[in-house]
Amino acid sequence: MRVPRVAVVGNPNAGKTTIFNALTGSHQKVGNYPGVTVERVSGQFQFEGQTVECIDVPGLYSLEHQSEDERVAAEVIRGIDSPKPDLLVCVIDATNLERNLFLFSQVADLRQPTMVALTMTDRVTMRGEVIDIDVLSDMLMVDVVPLVGHRDQGIQELRAAIVRNLESPRVPRLCIERNAELSTAADALCDRLARLGVDYTLCDAVRELQTPTPTFVQFAQDTPELAEVFFSAREELGKAGLLDSTSEVTGRYAWSEKVQRKAIRRDREYQHKSRTDMIDAVLTHRVFGLAIFVGLMYLVFQSIYTFAQPLMDLIDGAFGALKGVVSPPLAGVPILQSLVVDGIIGGVGGMLVFLPQILILFFFIAVLEGTGYLARAAFLMDRLLGWCGLNGRAFIPLLSSFACAIPGIMSARVMPDARSRLATILVAPLMSCSARLPVYLLLIGAFIQPRYGAFWAGFALFAMHLLGLVVAVPIVWILNRRVIRGKRLPFLLELPPYQMPKWRDVWLAMYFRGRVFVQTAGTIIVAMSVLIWALSYFPRLDAEGLAQADAKYLQQYPAATQLALEQGRAEAQLANSALGRFGKAIEPVFLPAGFDWRITTSILSAFPARETVVPSLGIIFSLGGDVDQGSSDLRQTLARATWPD
Repeated sequence: MRVPRVAVVGNPNAGKTTIFNALTGSHQKVGNYPGVTVERVSGQFQFEGQTVECIDVPGLYSLEHQSEDERVAAEVIRGIDSPKPDLLVCVIDATNLERNLFLFSQVADLRQPTMVALTMTDRVTMRGEVIDIDVLSDMLMVDVVPLVGHRDQGIQELRAAIVRNLESPRVPRLCIERNAELSTAADALCDRLARLGVDYTLCDAVRELQTPTPTFVQFAQDTPELAEVFFSAREELGKAGLLDSTSEVTGRYAWSEKVQRKAIRRDREYQHKSRTDMIDAVLTHRVFGLAIFVGLMYLVFQSIYTFAQPLMDLIDGAFGALKGVVSPPLAGVPILQSLVVDGIIGGVGGMLVFLPQILILFFFIAVLEGTGYLARAAFLMDRLLGWCGLNGRAFIPLLSSFACAIPGIMSARVMPDARSRLATILVAPLMSCSARLPVYLLLIGAFIQPRYGAFWAGFALFAMHLLGLVVAVPIVWILNRRVIRGKRLPFLLELPPYQMPKWRDVWLAMYFRGRVFVQTAGTIIVAMSVLIWALSYFPRLDAEGLAQADAKYLQQYPAATQLALEQGRAEAQLANSALGRFGKAIEPVFLPAGFDWRITTSILSAFPARETVVPSLGIIFSLGGDVDQGSSDLRQTLARATWPD
């Protein structure tokens, strides 16, 4: 039995994702839309024995898309390159009813089964207004379910309404105030297309008459019975001056304003300045706002450094205990013992130890987004990025790149212009992603914290992340002035009201981002750890080679203990291995940077995944692949790793 598909559509910041998470919970999967790098999130829920699949469509203001994610959303709604949804759940913000209804009027013209989820109803009440749900439902000709998403109020009623509309769908047929001649011509065009077996909506017909697509023009030219209607209507409407698309927009907003006037009435006077306005007076101030923004970013990175350490120590200790259990039974087969303990267990432990830092970073990003502050940060950054040719929208991809460059590049689709999108993509990898965090923590713990203390250690971590942004801005300026030659576009972004973050959404964001890290980056890290182990293990020195290594070590350190002698043997084995030979061969290339063959080799291992640097250093310095940035042995070894002179 086919599972019905429901698409959750609506304007950005209308509460769409909150509703989607409340409907599906953790029963979600993440992928990409076919042919594009736009994230697709779908999930399922059950109600009274009925299983329903939900698709979270990217937010958009109009079916006349501008950016890449809006194009994907419009194509999903229309069923282009994917099955058409069985039901459209149009999420409408009750506090911005008139603007949200513009998109609904376009969706209604598609003549697909539709219903409305009305969010932010509690905020309307706080403003001293009352929404008449019955009147609104009658005027929209669909079911309307009021919700307070962050409190989960109305979610069960929404599930019931979705199942009811799947069984008995309601297709809205709105009466948008269009010019009579344009409406008549569009109806005639739809009628002729229907006779030819082509299903076209009134909205599509009006659009083709106003701004015909090349595909439709070719279709009309190849179809004589259609050409007569289409081209003659275009000619008559053009002579009458009725092909201006602004008249269509004006008609839709006139209808939206009429619906709002009839559906919402004022219950009492409300003249107080809103809480959001009072907070914005400080947080968006040109001086205090920037200072608070810098302070918040510093707090985020200081928290990553402070809070992650106990969890990392716990994971490190757990894998150390596991190695202690697994190692003795394999002592009879040294190669297998080294593979399992140093390669596999060490690789998995070296990967999972990064997880607390990544989860903490995504926690702060989700909280800032949930409170509404992320949009204000983009507004503040518009002032800083404007001189180099970018607008504030670029801040969102750049901030995402602090977690990982890949989602940062993917989120560049929010840029409305192809050239500014390309410039953002080119500089996104300059941000210090979370994969570099273990390297920063290792070096800070080895060289800064022991000498200068925890405060300057946290400051150094913040400065390393800030450095990427400081370098990226002038590079964008050069790209826009000399290479891409892009121009700055107006910055338009809706500022949502402040609210407490919905903790369920925060935890879900952490869970799914953490799972993606473990499944994708984790696989690469473990594979690279095993590969590095193999390259560092083979070929092995024979007995004569080990004797020569012992003699050379005793000649340099006559009073060496047995433990130190074994350490010297391990270093000799590593120097003789394929990894050691390769590192020594390319050492002259990196010598101007002050890197010896060991540091050079660990850097080269980071090309597939930067997270492999720390376990690579552990293996290269004969400490095992399970070390992490908190390992005191690795920090001390690095601090002692000086040139012979």
